[in-house]
Amino acid sequence: MDLFDYMRENSKEKDSPLAKRLRPTTLDEVVGQEHILGADKLLYRIIKADKLSSIILYGPPGTGKTTLAMVIANSTSANFREINATTSGKKDIGEVVNEAQDNLKMYGKKTILFVDEIHRFNKAQQDYLLPFVEDGTVILIGATTENPYFEVNNALVSRSTIFQLKPLSKENIEVLIRRAVSDVEKGMGSFDAVITDDAVSFLADVSEGDARTALNAIELGILSTERDEKTGKIVIDLSVAEECVQRRNIKYDKDGDNHYDVISAFIKSMRGSDPDAAVYWLAKMLYAGESVTFLARRIMICACEDVGNADPQAIVVASACAQAVERVGMPESQLILAHAAIYVACAPKSNSVTNAIYAAMDAVKNTANAAVPNHLRDAHYSGSKNLGNVGYKYAHDYTKHYVNQQYLPDNLMGSVFYEPGDNGYEKDIKKWFDYIKDDNKNSE
Repeated sequence: MDLFDYMRENSKEKDSPLAKRLRPTTLDEVVGQEHILGADKLLYRIIKADKLSSIILYGPPGTGKTTLAMVIANSTSANFREINATTSGKKDIGEVVNEAQDNLKMYGKKTILFVDEIHRFNKAQQDYLLPFVEDGTVILIGATTENPYFEVNNALVSRSTIFQLKPLSKENIEVLIRRAVSDVEKGMGSFDAVITDDAVSFLADVSEGDARTALNAIELGILSTERDEKTGKIVIDLSVAEECVQRRNIKYDKDGDNHYDVISAFIKSMRGSDPDAAVYWLAKMLYAGESVTFLARRIMICACEDVGNADPQAIVVASACAQAVERVGMPESQLILAHAAIYVACAPKSNSVTNAIYAAMDAVKNTANAAVPNHLRDAHYSGSKNLGNVGYKYAHDYTKHYVNQQYLPDNLMGSVFYEPGDNGYEKDIKKWFDYIKDDNKNSE
């Protein structure tokens, strides 16, 4: 590196965003992730001992995946190489592998390859990397925001230890905010700024576990706020903090894991008869721009799966909602969706319909050749009687419009698939069946 390269690197580091400058260089500087980085935890011990094997770091943005990789880079005696899967391909992997093979042969030195956004590699690229991970040519550190069990080749996953990073706690974010304001070397300490407790609390809350969001807001606030005339300091108070954020950072990637987590919470809240939680998760998805037709479909499914005949009107309301949102659009559709979601959440619950169809499907699968009883077969065509299609009893000819006769195949006689529960309208269904079946004269 010549003098110009050195100056360019120094300038680049100095002008980097605060979130990058403030990244820890040692394990002791890392904030949060105690579940994997506590002093007695596996990842902490193998980093300290410099005995790393291939790992995949999985978690939401801003939780420290790249930071942790950089800490490992500063802690290891192995060569450390970094590529980003969004901009790199097989050629880049090949260059790292060739260098790693040379270093291993000539110096006995291992190479750690950090692949950021590893889920962006296609199957061929992941397959190309696999044998070099398997034979130890490179030690892989993969970082991904997507579930590696779905987005990374099974072979790579099986040869790696998965460490899941969690969103940082509010307390973790508060520590980082105060560090950013006071740290002279890496942070904004040289600006002589102060931040109020309520501003710290607000930024830690709205960042929702994403350290980068909070640090970006701090940097923007300090760089854009005039000094106080009396104290000469830059004061980051609640009003400044609110201006820097503009809107709450919603963790909701419509194509990622969080999408499934939030929709799962929404459905489970309706199933659990919690209208407040249901409308909250609905609002979060709407705020993040989720499709109203997708949400309407989920409400319809819940109306059948979790309410069923306990309130037969639930599917009617949900279906009307689905039709209405297609005609109305946003922002009014949020009212329609809230109406349906709250109705389903408040409705009495029963999964009897769900159990019935699943049990019936199992029966069909296991008794594929079950024949239709002769008396239930079509008897409207010429010659049907010659085939034995006789003996059907017309229910309306009997008292209570019910007659006891066989409707299931012979080998499924006595099977019960639908069992009404005790909630809502299903209580009436049970009473109705008791009423029509208690007259022995209707049974044969």
